[in-house]
Amino acid sequence: MSSPRSSLLFDRVRLVWPDGSVALDDVSGSIGVGRTGLVGRNGAGKSTLLRVAAGLIAPTSGQVSTSGPVAILPQRLAVDPARSVASLLGVEEPLRALRAIEAGDVDPRYFDAVGDDWDVEARAEALLADAGLPAQALDWTVGQLSGGEAVLAALLGLRSSRAAVTLLDEPTNDLDREARARVGELVRSWPGALVVVSHDIGLLELMDATAELYAHSLSVVGGPYSAWRAHRDAEQEAALRAERDAAQAFRRERRERIQAQDKLATRTRVAHKAEIEKRVPKMFAGMRANAAQISAGRLRTQMQGKEDSARSALTEASARVRDDDVVRVDLPDPDNAAARRVLAVGDGEREWIVTGRERLALVGPNGAGKTTLLERLVHGTDDPASLHGRVYVDRVGYLPQRLDGLDDDASALENVRAASPAAPSGEVRDRLARFLLRGDTVTRAVSSLSGGERFRVALARLLLADPPPQLLVLDEPTNNLDLDTVDAVVAAVRAYRGAVVVVSHDDAFLSRLDLDLRLELREGRLRELPE
Repeated sequence: MSSPRSSLLFDRVRLVWPDGSVALDDVSGSIGVGRTGLVGRNGAGKSTLLRVAAGLIAPTSGQVSTSGPVAILPQRLAVDPARSVASLLGVEEPLRALRAIEAGDVDPRYFDAVGDDWDVEARAEALLADAGLPAQALDWTVGQLSGGEAVLAALLGLRSSRAAVTLLDEPTNDLDREARARVGELVRSWPGALVVVSHDIGLLELMDATAELYAHSLSVVGGPYSAWRAHRDAEQEAALRAERDAAQAFRRERRERIQAQDKLATRTRVAHKAEIEKRVPKMFAGMRANAAQISAGRLRTQMQGKEDSARSALTEASARVRDDDVVRVDLPDPDNAAARRVLAVGDGEREWIVTGRERLALVGPNGAGKTTLLERLVHGTDDPASLHGRVYVDRVGYLPQRLDGLDDDASALENVRAASPAAPSGEVRDRLARFLLRGDTVTRAVSSLSGGERFRVALARLLLADPPPQLLVLDEPTNNLDLDTVDAVVAAVRAYRGAVVVVSHDDAFLSRLDLDLRLELREGRLRELPE
């Protein structure tokens, strides 16, 4: 049983995939009541841990205890476009039964399904209104909704179900600013325990506690993401300081042992020389040599013990230092002249020009047409009287939101080599290694990789272009990335010496890019936003 103060209790949970790879390795720990953010690197197993907690995957060993029923919002909600909107709201069965009764069917099963929920249709329509959807959407499928609409409908359905524990996996991916604000409002007043996996710092700042899944270990710090980050940084600083002190102590003990050994060796040589030269009686020399050997043995044992203790202390101190691999994103230099015209975007009334190394952010609500404008920008359009984009350079690197430029059946290595057939295989592997794609991962089908790993493959493919792109077009580049990798992308874009166009709903990300221009697309019109 879980403790009264925990919503989830993991007891040595281990999960091994059929191919033998370990997803979770004896994870133990508890997550309390209230709102908890779950963070960790891409591939750490966060989504897998949520699915195990929800009972969607049975662990190979160990167990999960919960404080009551568990509901989950999966990361890839829209993968089943045929799913009904009513099922997103959690009312599909009672709604179907109610409509059957209203049509004259008196089967007792329908009355059992409805129970006391005779206002289920009115309640569902109210939920749809909260999601900004019309009442008739109750009869739609997920495929008829935008990604943001589907997420909001599912969230409202989960919230109304009042499960004891609710798990949300990247709930703000693909959501615009207004939808993210609505999610924030829902989270603030969420009934029951809530666990949120997210890279959205704004959302993580609403949490009461932050849990981290790191090296198959689950730890929890009270407070939102900023409190956890400060705790982690302070802990890491202390660990590094302890490692430096331990290393210094180890070097000192080793140096003293070597010096002592040199002194003993010198004494032995002097004694041996004196015996040869007959400066001391042979019997006395033998007694002195025997005593010296005993004394030397004690000293060597003592000095070696001190050195071994110092070495053990260093090993223990080093084990507390996080040895995190960091994605190293180095964008090539396209050598754009500062005044060179790179692209133009307009809406028929006004046009904006981006030159040389300028950075343009395109924002706006879901469904406004931002991705369509990017595609027009990449592929070109000749109608300046409407929403349009034109590129004046030859080399454009495009990273679409869905990463649909990748061949899912091919490996990461094959995808990158297909874009750069002249690049040696060793160079491609080195580039992928800089993106933390190593070993068997580079030979696995892209379809089997995580969202973050797929992004790294797509970006590595983009960056191996030769000559390098003069313009980078990035559509929601931070989706599915852990926060450390987002940091690496920010650093790379800031250092890039070409022009950049980026679409993102992540205000925290955009605020770090040193933007030259920010345009909002709404109802077919563009307007310039103040910095």
